[in-house]
Amino acid sequence: MHGLVEGNFITRIEGDPFGEFKSTKTRYGLSDVTFLVPAECRTLYATGLNFAAHGDWFFEYSGKRVPIPPRPDPGYRAINALLGHEGTVLIPYDASDEVHFEGELVAVVGKRAKRVSEAEALSYVAGFTCGNDISERKWQSQDSTFWRSKNTDTFKPIGPWIATDVDSDNLTVTTRINGSVVQQYSTSKMIFGAAAYVSTLSQYVTLFPGDMIFMGTDNATGRMKHGDVVEVDISDIGVLRHRVEREHR
Repeated sequence: MHGLVEGNFITRIEGDPFGEFKSTKTRYGLSDVTFLVPAECRTLYATGLNFAAHGDWFFEYSGKRVPIPPRPDPGYRAINALLGHEGTVLIPYDASDEVHFEGELVAVVGKRAKRVSEAEALSYVAGFTCGNDISERKWQSQDSTFWRSKNTDTFKPIGPWIATDVDSDNLTVTTRINGSVVQQYSTSKMIFGAAAYVSTLSQYVTLFPGDMIFMGTDNATGRMKHGDVVEVDISDIGVLRHRVEREHR
């Protein structure tokens, strides 16, 4: 089911949320629904290094210098890793303690895009939502493709909804664990914005409605552990919340 968020209520809609639809008279309270991933995603993308300060932190943390990219450098994430608002992230029993949060802005494609210019790229974006690009740092250093470190089931919480009227280059991203702020930054510090990434991707791969792009994280990240409640709060969008559990052997 799709709907329009209006204050503390959701109005159910019929039709294509990225095309023609109409509102119904059916309304639900926000607390009365289960939130799914806010778009049916064919392909999930992510930026490479997109904030200089995060690159500096990663060098201090790992001893590995990630160069500032001269152009947008997108990669892929697995859709099996998607998780909706208020879901539970399951850390595998054999993961290290270095499972880190990465609070991020996520762009949601609204219509088919192929070889679009940067000037017109944002017209192909339906809106933006909140994401946590969870990363197991030990695996990240071991696996060249990040197949476990970033793509394990439930490692990509996204939500709670898509905000359609925001300035993606001027938002504040705040990550909290158990109510305490552990990360905060402005999207104004992105090396490349959503328009640059949408345009670059579309030169070589077709983007479809519902495809999503993680826009990168800034500054230091840190550990999540069993029992934590993690929130990614982005101004003018909302708060994505999830719990963390570690699987037993």
